[in-house]
Amino acid sequence: MGKLSGLVRLMRPINCAMMGFAVFVGAVLADPQFFNAEWLGVLYGFATGFMLTAASMTINDYYDRAIDAINEPHRPIPSGTVSERQALAFVLVLSAVGFVFAYLTSILCLVVAVISWIVVATYVTVGKRSGLPGNFLVSTCVAIPFIYGSITVLNQVPLSVVLFTLMAFLSNTGREITKGIVDVTGDKAEGVKTLAVRYGEKNAAVAAVLFYVSAVALTPIPPLLNLVSFWFIPIVLVTDVGLVASSALLLKNHSRDNAKKIKNLILLWFVIGLLAFVFGVLT
Repeated sequence: MGKLSGLVRLMRPINCAMMGFAVFVGAVLADPQFFNAEWLGVLYGFATGFMLTAASMTINDYYDRAIDAINEPHRPIPSGTVSERQALAFVLVLSAVGFVFAYLTSILCLVVAVISWIVVATYVTVGKRSGLPGNFLVSTCVAIPFIYGSITVLNQVPLSVVLFTLMAFLSNTGREITKGIVDVTGDKAEGVKTLAVRYGEKNAAVAAVLFYVSAVALTPIPPLLNLVSFWFIPIVLVTDVGLVASSALLLKNHSRDNAKKIKNLILLWFVIGLLAFVFGVLT
């Protein structure tokens, strides 16, 4: 039971389920009527997102095993619950299962799944310490499931999904930069070249705000192009006001404690923005 529990902990099932749900949301945004014909493909898409996220979580812990031995010795690999060889084998199994589900959906889905896996591997192996390029890789990982969900039902990506994906990418990049402000002390010690480490917390806050404001600037486009219903507007306004207010607070106070609060708030605004798109295409 200890070994099985360790493997489950490596997967981080909640994170996996969230990524699978993102695939589902992408399908809804692309085609609200997919339940009538493409439900099996979306189910496979959920499984693909779940398995590949589990693989990425596991490989991340494998590469962080030395740091975790100091900071998080109770984790499965440093604690000895799961050996290094077993963790790598688990990554291969999870990846293979994810790719099989992608193949069962379509060849294009398999291609996107492989690209997603490569992005994750690049981030874990070389991108994590690179600062802004690493932030972009993380945001790509956040955005890809929505694109994937669209492909499962339409085999293409409509403009509504493109716009939401871009907003997700921009707002998450701002959040990653904000996280760099929170972690600046530890990142300096580990040689992680975040914007906060290289240019200071104030300049990092300005950069984060530029990404937040860019995401807000895109929100009028869907209703102007009649891609969403009226109900998109009042809900997305909550996100817009939240992002702008959070940006102002971050510029005024870019301390570690305040950046940590802003980082958590951004996640809330992102979820509300997601709901705005879902309501906008379903109503």
